[in-house]
Amino acid sequence: MNVELYHFEPNANGGKPIMALYEKGIAFTSHWVDLLQFEQHSPAYLQVNPKGQVPTLIHNGLVITESTPMCEYIDEAFDGPPLRPAAPLERWRMRVWMRFADEYLGPSLSMTAWKRFIGPMMRLRNPDSLKAAVAAIPTEERRIAWSTTIYDGFTEEQISESMRRLAVSAARLEEALVQSPWLAGNSYSLADIVVFNMAAALPHIVPAHASPTQTPRLLDWIKRVGNRPAVKAALALSRNSLRPLRG
Repeated sequence: MNVELYHFEPNANGGKPIMALYEKGIAFTSHWVDLLQFEQHSPAYLQVNPKGQVPTLIHNGLVITESTPMCEYIDEAFDGPPLRPAAPLERWRMRVWMRFADEYLGPSLSMTAWKRFIGPMMRLRNPDSLKAAVAAIPTEERRIAWSTTIYDGFTEEQISESMRRLAVSAARLEEALVQSPWLAGNSYSLADIVVFNMAAALPHIVPAHASPTQTPRLLDWIKRVGNRPAVKAALALSRNSLRPLRG
């Protein structure tokens, strides 16, 4: 069995399949793709994923993209502990939380993180080489996204709305964790993996709304997920010091 994973830091989208693979006990070849150096848009990587996005999973020659569906593929394609609940209701909850992470929590966290950390780092680069790197991005929507982040920035209204959504996210997670120990129910699932890769940053980004007094169950959940051997192994792959981005 040949399993390869192209990824960046073990957080956000990149962390999801890494943690899922470790939970399943699957050995894989790790290929680091440095997003901050635009390696995802290099000719070599575009042969792997023409969209220039990470992560990308290669399983016996099959190319699997899109991090959240990729996690379900990992759970179904490989032996090991199940990461999807058997009960229909809990599996529904799992998918609702994964969609929440991808469509609500994730974009707001990404905007805030880029504003605070990655955008300023990009602007320290040589302007000419940075302009050339942005121009070489293969898809228009990604060129626009990178240009907005680096050159135009986000409006105060956009950042304020993102911060509001992060506060709402912390409250929703706290409410859910009052009902059950894990997001989908009584068992650890892909919902916890997918959401953890976003929500672990909440105490750093919105400490007034994700704190021992405001959200004790959320912080306990972050700690319990973070202490899992598979999650520790995944986080050990980190190569930078952007601590708020990885919990």
